Amino acid sequence: MEFSLSNASSGMGVAEHSKTAYLELQRKKVHRYVIFKIDEKKKEVVVEKTGGPAESYDDFTASLPENDCRYAIYDFDFVTSENCQKSKIFFIAWSPSVSRIRAKMLYATSKDRFRRELEGIHYEIQATDPTEMDLEVIRERAH
Repeated sequence: MEFSLSNASSGMGVAEHSKTAYLELQRKKVHRYVIFKIDEKKKEVVVEKTGGPAESYDDFTASLPENDCRYAIYDFDFVTSENCQKSKIFFIAWSPSVSRIRAKMLYATSKDRFRRELEGIHYEIQATDPTEMDLEVIRERAH
C-alpha cells in the first residue's frame, strides 16, 4: 500500500480554540485536561471537552471514548521525593484497538503536525487500551 507523501504528512489543521485551550491548561492551570477530536468536515483538530482543575485522572479517562480515537493533554501534578510540587504535561494519542481503521489512520497521520503546535509538552504516550495509560504509567514517566 502506498501513500502520497503530501497527504500523509499534511494532517489536519488546528483550530485556534484548540491552541487557546492548551495554553490555558499550560500557563493558567484553568483545565486539568483537554480532549481533542478531528472534525473531518472542517478538516481541523477541535476541542471536544475540557476538565476543570479539580477533576481526577479517573474523570479524564472516563471522558475518552471506548471505540474512537482522540488526542488528549493531561496536566499531572505530583510531589517529588524532595517534597517539591511539580507538574508535567502529557500528550496522549488515544487509539483504541477497536476503533475504525480509517480513524486510526487519520489520527496517526495528523498527530505530528498537531503535536508541533503545542509547545511545552513533557511526555507523549501512545495508548491502544486503558492499561497503557493508567495512572501508574503516568506516575512512572513523570518521576
